[in-house]
Amino acid sequence: MTPKRRPGGGRGPRAQERGVVVFAGEDRNDCEILAALIRAHRPDISDATKLVRINDPVRLRRKTGPKLAAAVEVLVGKARAKARQQRAELYGFVVHEDLDGYTNAHYEQIRRTLAGELARQCPGFRTALGLAAWESEGWLLLFPEAFPHVHPRWRVPTHLLHKDTGRVKDAKEELKRGLGPPLFRESDGPAVAREAQQRGLIPSPRGANRSYEDFVGDLAGWN
Repeated sequence: MTPKRRPGGGRGPRAQERGVVVFAGEDRNDCEILAALIRAHRPDISDATKLVRINDPVRLRRKTGPKLAAAVEVLVGKARAKARQQRAELYGFVVHEDLDGYTNAHYEQIRRTLAGELARQCPGFRTALGLAAWESEGWLLLFPEAFPHVHPRWRVPTHLLHKDTGRVKDAKEELKRGLGPPLFRESDGPAVAREAQQRGLIPSPRGANRSYEDFVGDLAGWN
């Protein structure tokens, strides 16, 4: 029996073999970090599934109502277009934006609004929202053992270990100050994430971060 096609998406697990996951994020570095996380959390996704990004920077967290709906509509349209360009089915759509804030009630409100609009405009295919608190570097702090594999002299400071990293203000600056030479740069983030993935660190984060857990929860629903 031919598998039933999912509206706007894949045909279920076998669509992984020729599907595409499209990312929309603040920049390429953030999208590459999320790609490593997806590969770690969803090893069932075939290596043949392409992970690609659209170039539009995401600016959603301050939008509501019609302005939010219009912005999401543009991103979803470009995700579908990217899948057509790749001649593949749209297996999943991942949206990233740094919160620049803590995982508190304000975070919960913003995420509920964005996730609701994303779900409304993406019926029939998989989505995941990475609203990173404070920023993507806060998620990287969950995998401190990965940093020395990027630069041997790097060590995450003790005061940042086993913490709720969603409560660490400006994690990027904390890493710049605390790791030691060479100076941490945003472009180092994907290498840290890839080391965490390749060394099996991602399933056992050191610490917690509600925004990271919400993102992983979205991925868990990708059936």
